Amino acid sequence: MIISLSWLKQYVDFDLSPQELADKLTMIGLEVDSITDRYEYLKTVITGKIISITPHPNADKLTVCNVNTGGNELTIVCGADNINISDIVPVALPGTVFPDGFVLKETEIRGQLSQGMLCSQKELGLGDDHAGIMILEKNTKQGLIISDVLNISDMVFEIGLTPNRSDCTSIIGIAREVAAITNSKVIYPEINIIEEGQDINTKTSVKIEAEELCPRYAAALLTDIKVSKSPFWLKDRLSSIGLRSINNIVDITNYVMMETGQPLHAFDFNLLEDKKIVVRKANMGEKFFTLDNQERILTDETLMICDGKKPVAIGGVMGGLNSEIIPETNTVLLESAYFNPVSIRKTSKYLGLSTDASYRFERGANPEGTIFALKRAAQLMVEICGAKMAKGVIDEYPAPIKKNKIDLSLKKTHKLLGIFPDALKVKSCLNKIEFQVDIKDNDKITIIPPPYRTDISRPEDIMEEVARLIGYNTIPTTFAKASVIASKPNFNIEIKNYLKNILAGFGFCEVINYSFISALSADRIRLNESDYRRKNVKLLNPLTEEQNVMRTSLLPGIIENLRTNTFNHDKTIKIFEIGKIFIDNLNDDLPKEEEIISGLLSGKRSDLSWYSKEEDCDFFDLKGIVEAFLNKLKISNIIFSKPINYNDYQYLTPGYIAEIKIDNEIIGVSGQIHSEVIKNYDIKQDAYIFEINFEKLLKFIPSNINYIKLPKYPSTYRDLTMIIDKNIEVNEIFESIKKNEQQLVESILLFDVYEGKPVPAGKKSVSLRLIYRSQNETLKDEIINQLHSDLCSFAIKKFNADLPG
Repeated sequence: MIISLSWLKQYVDFDLSPQELADKLTMIGLEVDSITDRYEYLKTVITGKIISITPHPNADKLTVCNVNTGGNELTIVCGADNINISDIVPVALPGTVFPDGFVLKETEIRGQLSQGMLCSQKELGLGDDHAGIMILEKNTKQGLIISDVLNISDMVFEIGLTPNRSDCTSIIGIAREVAAITNSKVIYPEINIIEEGQDINTKTSVKIEAEELCPRYAAALLTDIKVSKSPFWLKDRLSSIGLRSINNIVDITNYVMMETGQPLHAFDFNLLEDKKIVVRKANMGEKFFTLDNQERILTDETLMICDGKKPVAIGGVMGGLNSEIIPETNTVLLESAYFNPVSIRKTSKYLGLSTDASYRFERGANPEGTIFALKRAAQLMVEICGAKMAKGVIDEYPAPIKKNKIDLSLKKTHKLLGIFPDALKVKSCLNKIEFQVDIKDNDKITIIPPPYRTDISRPEDIMEEVARLIGYNTIPTTFAKASVIASKPNFNIEIKNYLKNILAGFGFCEVINYSFISALSADRIRLNESDYRRKNVKLLNPLTEEQNVMRTSLLPGIIENLRTNTFNHDKTIKIFEIGKIFIDNLNDDLPKEEEIISGLLSGKRSDLSWYSKEEDCDFFDLKGIVEAFLNKLKISNIIFSKPINYNDYQYLTPGYIAEIKIDNEIIGVSGQIHSEVIKNYDIKQDAYIFEINFEKLLKFIPSNINYIKLPKYPSTYRDLTMIIDKNIEVNEIFESIKKNEQQLVESILLFDVYEGKPVPAGKKSVSLRLIYRSQNETLKDEIINQLHSDLCSFAIKKFNADLPG
């Protein structure tokens, strides 16, 4: 909201300096963002005395003036004929920025140097006279700044209003606040208009067909209008707040809107076909040309002002081309209405059309201010445009808005604010901003806010008004009596953050998806018909059809993330999510919740570079990441084994599935996403996922980590290659050797697996490396060889293995 100090003082008298006023407005909740002098450009316009006037050598209608500006003599080319030697005139120096945006420069005019400009009233923005140069008093000194000589200054305040303060979207609204903080009275404009035309009801009518969107509509009729330029004072008022002048009719409606906060609209009455107003909703798809010459396509929620046959305005937003004021207009129907704020907001957003009128209506105009603003504008049209006003006004107000009574408790006010004003103090504060206050007893006060305070609806709002008027800076600073004890951080939250950091260290990015998915997701990821994850919780009011149930798996979300990224040509994806799934519990109102860690890997093994080949990642890349992830948590006894029941994992590719076990308890699964699932999501590349149950994982994370000394003695290794049945998992061999209680076996590694000739069908060749180490001595070859021979014999017998030919 922009206001000028001179315009503000028209409605309230006070002696505060601009900075003091800005400080006080800010302290009561109307933050002043900036203060500027609208006549700042006059700082480079100084007084000068004409020393000589000679004809321009190359132009008949121009003269060359020598002007003394108090120590300097300037040569200035001038075209005015009302100047004489010894006249004191305003001299604009090079660099002056005029109100119309023109920047003055030293230049040559028809070959003659001009070092400035002699100015008229209009050029300086001080009046309408542009016939000649402005002549100052003879005794005016030279070299003075013109704004100081004329005592011209008008500070302009830019106030950052919060959306709830619709009452301050006008000069009078700000004046009420200033009157409250300076103990002054608001000087309202006097309405004294002579109605000399015919009765308005014989000329026109108003019908409201959409009362919920337009509770009140008032109209006045003015004849014998003369459309012309506005007087200087009116143009100057609008210019002071950044509005341009259009014509006297439109300027008056803008002036009254900025003065009162009530938007108005003037229709050319002769262009209204049935000479009446009908307020209705638009038809779906209806088209309308607004004043900005744009065709708007409307919805059935748009409020339209019509003339009985056609729309002439979008209610509360903008008028139409078909009824705008033109130079030939002689009769005006003046509109002043109250529109539903929500309706105007929706229309403005839908059309992408924000105007000064919609800005005020969507925040809540004053429903009781329509007639005052209507008569104020009509009076100005009579005074300025020579109009005659028809007798009476039309005021359609079928369901008057009731006044809001609020009961305030002083005890609660004291407790909330920490200050203790008595009932009389509260009444005094609220009376300043025109609230009606009735003191019932020492505690209870009944208050009726004025109709323009649409933001006041509950006792807490009243308390806020009391606090800001008494002064926020008067509220004492207090400290909590109780000591603050820091609580121990939640372990689950800490460990989840730690898990996220580990996965981020492996190059994964965290994703956070909605907890809502499509009911079809279970089919898309090929869940078994008996799978418990088909027991989803349906939403009563879903956001969309694609989000109509609670998720029972994180997979649909992260697979959709993969799809989105690949569509955007990002082919290498490493993402994870930690979140809850929700399983419908038929025996309970609340679903069963499980927290899952899920990750996805797809694309290339490494980024493209000159020192490495571009290779696709595979199942073993994912397995290695999961192993490293669990090892980072210091978890031991990790086993990856083929699933007992493949039906539990139909979304994964057979042969590329591994259940993740710790101490023989299944905590999750890893594998390649099935090609049909990939196809269902329209993805063109392979992808690998893992799922780990957070609650199950949590109990295996050690709370303490024990330190083990580094070994003093070297290790040695021996290899074992044997041919075994292809269905035997290598992990079974590992576990068997570990259970053989050989203390010198430090670790076992698998370094080769082979199937094919010359290995017999149904068999595979596996090569293991057994690493031996003693904590007490350096092992000798004889001991290692014997031990290794025994273990080989044990393994061959245990798994019915053969040695390679």
